[in-house]
Amino acid sequence: MSLERPVSPNPYDLLPEVPSFTVTSDDIADGQPIRNEQVNAFGNTSPQLAWSGAPEGTKSYVVTCFDPDAPTVCGYWHWILVDLPADVTSLAAGAGAQGAELPGKAFHVRNDGGGLGYMGAAPPKDDQVHRYFFVVHAVDREELGVDASASPAVVGFNLAFKTLGRAIIHGTYQH
Repeated sequence: MSLERPVSPNPYDLLPEVPSFTVTSDDIADGQPIRNEQVNAFGNTSPQLAWSGAPEGTKSYVVTCFDPDAPTVCGYWHWILVDLPADVTSLAAGAGAQGAELPGKAFHVRNDGGGLGYMGAAPPKDDQVHRYFFVVHAVDREELGVDASASPAVVGFNLAFKTLGRAIIHGTYQH
């Protein structure tokens, strides 16, 4: 059975506009299918990411992965990494692993699958193409003001008021 749903909007188009900067990946080509390594059933490994050109005044970063096409009313959060120091401008593949050593005071917030780390793509079989937005948020303070028990929605709420800029790359996946 195939679920025919309208495509969800790019969620970042719905937020207040902020300057953009650049994010690249050895593992993700923007708008293209992601590698099996980033899929839950195969590798479940967070992708390598590198960024540059963040706005002046950036004091930390938050890295997220969000699927707006999940068959829910609120999408699906696959990864939330908070309080990366401002001098960190890249993450190696696998940095999102639960228990991974992270720089400075950085920590993971629980994803929608319940884990503290990256959860790879896992859309329902025979569903539409899903988009996975990997976003680096430049933050105007060293600490976002949440802890690991915060929900992704609370992180998003805080980011709405503390983000100086956003760098976005997205991959796709379909069973």
